[in-house]
This record gives sequence, C-alpha cells and structure tokens, in this order.
Amino acid sequence: MSRRRLLLALAAVTVLIAGALSYLASSSPDGLDSTTLRGCEVVEVDGTERVTGECMATTATDHTLSGSPLADYAVGGREFSTGLAGIAGVVVVAVAAGGLFRFLGRRRAPGESAKP
Repeated sequence: MSRRRLLLALAAVTVLIAGALSYLASSSPDGLDSTTLRGCEVVEVDGTERVTGECMATTATDHTLSGSPLADYAVGGREFSTGLAGIAGVVVVAVAAGGLFRFLGRRRAPGESAKP
C-alpha cells in the first residue's frame, strides 16, 4: 500500500470515528459534573437551565469561551451537531500537527547538508 493511500485510509477512519461515534457518547454528566451537582436540582426557567439547592454548581459561572463555535461539543450550540464538531476538531488537530511536523522536518542540525 502506498503512503498516500495509507494516509487517506487513516484519515477516513479518523473522520468516521469522530463523526459517527460521537453520537453514541453518553449525554449523562461525567464524574466532575455529577460531583458538583450533588445536593442540587437542575430546573429549566425561560428556556435555560438553572441550578437550585446547596452544591458547588450554584457558584459556577460560564467559561469565557462558552460562546465559541465548538462549545459544548456542538457546532454553534446546535443539538445533534456533535459529529460535525468532532470532524472539525480532527481537522484542526491534523492541520496543526501537519504544520508542526513540516516545520520541524525542515529544521536541520548545524552543519547538516541538504539531502539530494
């Protein structure tokens, strides 16, 4: 198998995993969320969730990037867009890693000559 075909196959598998399997991820709160919500109740008021009771989550504030395009593992806050957010994340990481590898690959040790 050629290097190009291998890279394309790996890219396809990665996009498939990020795009399709992200819909199977649990929507239940993780351990940290569960712990901070102990002793509280989450209620919906005017279309937004509010935390009532006595727990750590009552003092929590939104992160400064909570309004960013990929916040909450969704594109623009749209429900059911976790697959697109996963694919976007894969693309961003691949471009950043590719650029870094290319940059580091061009650097040569002092006195090293270019390969023919």
